[in-house]
Amino acid sequence: MLPYQARYIRDKSRLILVEKSRQIGMSWATAYKLVSTTSLQNSSTDDWVSSRDDLQARLLIEDCKHFAALLHVAAADLGQTVVDASKNSAYVLQYANGHRTHSLSSNPDAQAGKRGRRILDEFALHADPRKLYAIAYPGITWGGSLEIISTHRGSANFFADLVNEIVHKGNPKRISHHRITLQDALDQGFLYKLQSKLQPGDERQAMDEADYFDFVRRGCPDEETFLQEYMCIPSDDSAAFLSYDLIQACEYQPADPWQTDLLDAKGRLYVGVDVGRDHDLTVIWVLERLGDVCYTRTVLTLQNTPFDAQEDRLYQLLHLPALRRACIDATGIGRQFAERAQRRFGPYRVEPVQFSAPVKEELAYPLRAAFEDRSIRIPSDPAIRADLRAVKKETTAAGNIRFTADRGKNGHADRFWALALALHAARQSKTAGYAQAVAVGSYHGGSL
Repeated sequence: MLPYQARYIRDKSRLILVEKSRQIGMSWATAYKLVSTTSLQNSSTDDWVSSRDDLQARLLIEDCKHFAALLHVAAADLGQTVVDASKNSAYVLQYANGHRTHSLSSNPDAQAGKRGRRILDEFALHADPRKLYAIAYPGITWGGSLEIISTHRGSANFFADLVNEIVHKGNPKRISHHRITLQDALDQGFLYKLQSKLQPGDERQAMDEADYFDFVRRGCPDEETFLQEYMCIPSDDSAAFLSYDLIQACEYQPADPWQTDLLDAKGRLYVGVDVGRDHDLTVIWVLERLGDVCYTRTVLTLQNTPFDAQEDRLYQLLHLPALRRACIDATGIGRQFAERAQRRFGPYRVEPVQFSAPVKEELAYPLRAAFEDRSIRIPSDPAIRADLRAVKKETTAAGNIRFTADRGKNGHADRFWALALALHAARQSKTAGYAQAVAVGSYHGGSL
């Protein structure tokens, strides 16, 4: 174990909080700590680990099994087991002394009524960290510890509140605090450990610590993402129009199939297109409405792509039988793009949208409302998350509202506006009714 891992493993405090960089081996250290301590205990309580999702819950048990074998600790994998009357389940590893490690999914209610050591992994990424803490904390009343481990997810997150209490408000909860940035990990030997696991020929084999630091930084969609994901500096939610909590609550987990064959769509499809060419991206966002929820089915991102190739990709979607409406950015270079699509597919299937300050306001607020009531679903993707976070609402000296975003290698918040346009298409189609659309469907090359 590297020094920062060893310090955490040796920490026996009742309350522990670890704010950390991504991918520096803390899950590995957590599994070792569980096995090396749990297998030697003689108390009547078990360990309860809350993971971000089902996959991570399973991987933790696999890591624990590895260390059990390494330490010659007898352990039996009991598989996925129902752990309470509410039918919450966990992956369970039982040791020879009767102790069990339960690896749960992210449902906070699964922590209710349990006693013993709690580990809340990737705490800030849970849908409701405050509720999770409130349910988990009473479980250590009769012994055990509560350990919170996470990367940051915005300054308005409860995890950031706990860190702020520790650092700036005298640490009233008396939490043992660990903070490990990517730079800290590199200074303590992380790169050597990583290179020992990489395949020969991997470009990172030839890097030193400074090279690797720059390599990770360049790979992030923007500086805000790098600082948060790797340097333990939470993003400022007061500046962004969409908070991390809102975005995260509507993300698909990695195991969820968000890309599907659009010919087999069960619901109606809606498209939003933000047009770019050289500096900005062209983003084509496809939503499928199922009940009251709009699910992301495809996000096409085109850069430095000729307009005729962009039109080919868009027209394939506009021909789909389930496609009801597309809203296309008709500002600047997008005007001819939108007009050509409308001439070919008709005004009820294609709506050009001229961006102006009032129009952007009309698009942005319904998008935020959809995140607030969780009536939209998006893939869990760093580039999408960065674009959604990039838009900021500003008030001018004259009292007018405007929405701005910095231009960078990730574009100019192009995914934000493509999603807003797709949602606008769904809202407009829903309110307008379908009688007019049916009347023009056969003429424009696709049955509605």
